Amino acid sequence: MTLEELKERLEAIDAELSDIVSQLEEPAEEEPAEEESAERASTEELEERSNKLMEERQDVLAEIEKAEAAIAEEKRAMEDVITNIETEVIEKREETKMTDMEIRNSKEYIDAYVEYLKTGNDAECRDLLTENVSNGPSVAVPELVYDITKTAWERDGITSRVRKAYLKGNLKVGFEISSDGAVIHQEGDEEPDEETLLLGTVQLIPQSIKKWITISDEAYDMRGEEFLRYIYDELTYQIAKKAADELIAAIDACGTVSTTTCVGVPKIASTTVGVGLVAQAMAQLSDEAANPVVIMNKATWGNFKAAQYAGNFDADPFEGLEVVFNNSMKSFTAATTGVTYAIVGDLDHGALMNFPNGEDVTIKFDDMSMASYDMIKIVGREYVGIGVVAPNAFVKITK
Repeated sequence: MTLEELKERLEAIDAELSDIVSQLEEPAEEEPAEEESAERASTEELEERSNKLMEERQDVLAEIEKAEAAIAEEKRAMEDVITNIETEVIEKREETKMTDMEIRNSKEYIDAYVEYLKTGNDAECRDLLTENVSNGPSVAVPELVYDITKTAWERDGITSRVRKAYLKGNLKVGFEISSDGAVIHQEGDEEPDEETLLLGTVQLIPQSIKKWITISDEAYDMRGEEFLRYIYDELTYQIAKKAADELIAAIDACGTVSTTTCVGVPKIASTTVGVGLVAQAMAQLSDEAANPVVIMNKATWGNFKAAQYAGNFDADPFEGLEVVFNNSMKSFTAATTGVTYAIVGDLDHGALMNFPNGEDVTIKFDDMSMASYDMIKIVGREYVGIGVVAPNAFVKITK
């Protein structure tokens, strides 16, 4: 029997038992002897029937209990199967789920990021990322933008060699102006004099470097990676180039002797370009300036090579050092008396760039200023502090 049939049978037994109890409880009337005998026989039959029904009731209850236990066990087994299936589905979903970096490299996110740059609405970008990333203070940039920015700083021979920091606010860097050297102390002699140490501090104050370009409405309508490369390549490269120019200006502005607020940059002067100039400059570098390069205008490089060829010298006028070009410097021909036309020094040891907000370039769109020309203005901004932080890490060659 099914569980439903067993319960129906139990209800029938209980009804019949209730009917028997009602009959047994009816008051007996005075009747002749032969009728009393018949009544007793009827009562005995009811009691016998009641006993059989009670036995059957116990059997039915036992069967119901067994049936319910079986159903409960089957339900538990089914729940276990469902749980296992759900676990497998979740695990499979986790295996195939894209990481935040993969999402940021996807076409969908790049397209959303481009729309964010154009409109300022970051909802689509945040919807694509996980909660931890999407709730951040700024919109996560695609890795493509990181690569473009990194490439821009590495394309420039100067910024690629300069140490970089990422500390908030103004950055103070200490340096040693002068100090006493170590001495030999013989046993029994008086203790040596305490070292005299003079220190200075250079402060790197961040400033905004900006570059803006204009694009047509047609270019503005581009989407995705093509658009990002179109604007970021030009803006980031020009900003990195300007940062290099600012460092050259900072080196040139240093005096020849260190003060408590500015490092010293020695200089040598020459009225002509000769093959020994770089060697003379190297001789004035500090011991810590271990990886020097020569920085100059491309036209000045031509003057050095011309001097080499004119004298039929086999010697390298750059003493084996790598030449890094920067055309913000005056060429030898264009320079006047006292003007720097070449720098020899270690950019990694002697200079520092601090990016309080990271190396990412902030992009802003202005579609109103030049609307009458059907042009859109795009402004790139980098916040960076630039400074010379080590004495005698550079030497200026002046005219």
